[in-house]
Amino acid sequence: MTSPRTPRRSRRRSTASLAVLLAALAATLLPAGPSQAADTAVTVDFATAGGAPTYRASGMIYGLTVDGTQPPDHFFKDIKWRFERAGGAQLNGGGYASSLAEYRTRWNATLAQYQRTKALGGTFVILPHDLWGADGTTSTGFPGDNGSWTQFDNFVNQLISDVKANNMTVEWDLWNEPDLSGFWGRSQSQYLQMWSRFYARVRAELPNQLIVGPSIANPPSSSNSWWTAFLNHVKTNNVAPDIYSWHAIPHDPVTAVNNANSTLAAAGLPHTRPYQINEYAGREQQNPGGGGWFISRLERAGADGLRSNWGGGPGLHDYAADLLTKNSSGQYLPKGEWFLYRYYGSQTGNIVNLTPGTNTDGLATKDNTARNAKILLGTNGNTGNVTVNLNRLDTTSVVENGRVRAVVQRIPNNGGGAVTGPVTVSDQTLTVSGNSASVSVPWTDAADGYTVTLLPPSDTTVSTVAVVQHSGQCLDDTNLSTADGTQYQQYLCEGGYQQMLDFKPVAGRANTYTIVNELSGKCLDVSGASTADGAAVIQWTCSGTTNQMFTLNPVTALGNGKDYQLVAVHSGKCVDVSGVSTTAGAPVHQWTCDPASALSTKKNQIWRLLGKS
Repeated sequence: MTSPRTPRRSRRRSTASLAVLLAALAATLLPAGPSQAADTAVTVDFATAGGAPTYRASGMIYGLTVDGTQPPDHFFKDIKWRFERAGGAQLNGGGYASSLAEYRTRWNATLAQYQRTKALGGTFVILPHDLWGADGTTSTGFPGDNGSWTQFDNFVNQLISDVKANNMTVEWDLWNEPDLSGFWGRSQSQYLQMWSRFYARVRAELPNQLIVGPSIANPPSSSNSWWTAFLNHVKTNNVAPDIYSWHAIPHDPVTAVNNANSTLAAAGLPHTRPYQINEYAGREQQNPGGGGWFISRLERAGADGLRSNWGGGPGLHDYAADLLTKNSSGQYLPKGEWFLYRYYGSQTGNIVNLTPGTNTDGLATKDNTARNAKILLGTNGNTGNVTVNLNRLDTTSVVENGRVRAVVQRIPNNGGGAVTGPVTVSDQTLTVSGNSASVSVPWTDAADGYTVTLLPPSDTTVSTVAVVQHSGQCLDDTNLSTADGTQYQQYLCEGGYQQMLDFKPVAGRANTYTIVNELSGKCLDVSGASTADGAAVIQWTCSGTTNQMFTLNPVTALGNGKDYQLVAVHSGKCVDVSGVSTTAGAPVHQWTCDPASALSTKKNQIWRLLGKS
């Protein structure tokens, strides 16, 4: 039995049934219809500081390839990825309930994805229902059918044996969405028998591994009779999970956690155990604005979160749960929401108090050692001007002589397509009065996300990617190298720190910068201080020499305001993509500059800097 809300299925269906379901789901998702404009404000109190960020929301269901090798590491490391939840769904017509061979297909994928998760430092949540074969796309039977538990007991023996044989440490999510018929097509009573049997075996065989459940589709509440019956059962039979779990599509994690606390207390169960909202966000909410809202609400609720995956078939096992896309050559490219998670992963120091506004929330941190403060903002469908009030700035390290630098960036959704990077909306110095200041965020599209980064005014570094205009590719540290002498290349804009460049002004030289790669910490350099056409543009340990200084020469003919030639000070020549190549991986060198004011300027010498306002 489910709560009164119309039941929805989880993330795994065939393409046809997915389309039908999404049409029905649209009426229940927030926001409904066009986003609503309402000017609002959020307020950050930097004096009220908590612990360090733990990146609660940075997890996902599926999203790795079947063999576990893709997508590339940096897409996970850059977002401080923590959780993977998988069990081989949709790889064939069933699992153990159909045949041992079909189980093996799903198990091999589970093992490969587990091994990749551990290599990346994440926690793996295993999904036995998928290994059994009940993934919402199959017609297998269910444990305990016709009163027989023999097949299920054999399945549990097989699964625990395989986990032990591979020295795996997992969290056991005993069954997904048992309150929906697609994943549990039997009575709750039969499910509760299964739960107790499975629970006992895991406790006996793997006593130090955590049990997660019940992973219901409809979140906790006193009116959800399925949930309250589950609580009564686990209390009476002493089979309570180590981690209580449910899904938030499209529900508010804060409300759900409050309801979980009250219903657990009413059932006589402690609510000091962790909560895991192990599928969050409907497809309509998976964009930078919605992702920022869920991150904020999960952090506010104190619950770990795993992002839903609405892919089907092969698409389920790839794309980092739709944070990424691919071009026609199969190259991974980040979507806007990935950049929102990357900013989340860059927040360090201490979480500080943020009071939300109308359907607008955020996560704020201060790092007094690194001398920054960062505010991630998300929306539950609202647009309008958002005033970000900054209070008790005296408890930060970003104020100098009564002033603070504030950089506002927009993370575009781009219709759900690939995104090159955040776009700087404003970069200004604010006057601090009474230890407070404020900055305005012009939120015109609810699907976009925003960030506000505070720095000391003396920190005039501009952090950006450099996109060459003939090919639309990024200036890139080849193969993520940290070695001196690595020649730079153009490469598809992947969003990783190997393409993030810190432009640091050179004292006494107008509009001239050293350019430091954020991955390697090394400076862009013309090899050997050569003045010849074709000399390689490399990275080298920063030394302050003129072959590591580049003047930004505006390309006025394009009228963009963000387009520049990068002119090496020692030679007067431009950073240039060799042979005007459009091939990913083409080397970068210096070459005689075309006139920046001419319409004929070679676009392989024109670099768009998204971090320049």
